[in-house]
Amino acid sequence: MQTPILKTERLVLRPVTLEDAPVLQGYFNDWEIIKNLSTVVPWPYPDNGTETFLRENALPRMERGEACVWAICLRDEGEAPIGLIELEFETDPERGNRGFWLARPYQRQGYMSEAVSAVNDFAFFECGLERLLVMNAYGNAGSRRVKEKTGAVFLRMGELAHNSGETRSEVWEVTRENWMKIRRV
Repeated sequence: MQTPILKTERLVLRPVTLEDAPVLQGYFNDWEIIKNLSTVVPWPYPDNGTETFLRENALPRMERGEACVWAICLRDEGEAPIGLIELEFETDPERGNRGFWLARPYQRQGYMSEAVSAVNDFAFFECGLERLLVMNAYGNAGSRRVKEKTGAVFLRMGELAHNSGETRSEVWEVTRENWMKIRRV
């Protein structure tokens, strides 16, 4: 499946491209973002980290139809990305189906909840998925709030090493049924 363009009131989620690497690199080389990600993401973040991730991971998975990876862009400010959100079609019990990050200047403004809502609509109504497994580092209150606002139900604690040294993850589930109950039309 090709990654479609998704639009919300304030955002455009478009397929990420290699050309996004320099802008994303500038935001992503930030401990406050990296600390809550799994240790698969290195710290200190290498100078070519985003380009390598896009070239060797995200773009090949998109090409094979295994995942959609979107650049989150402000609708009124053009094509420059302010973060990423991805949807894996196969549930990975270690990482879940959906992951995201947002540059610090854009946090706490409802952008991620808006992006997640668009991806939930796509996953449930366009792709026909019945459930998503989503995770966050224990103590990542911002990620937890997004999950609570967008229909996720806490399932259990899991284990995953994060850059902060935290080894616990919160494991959540979003079902099509729950999403339909709270969906904002």
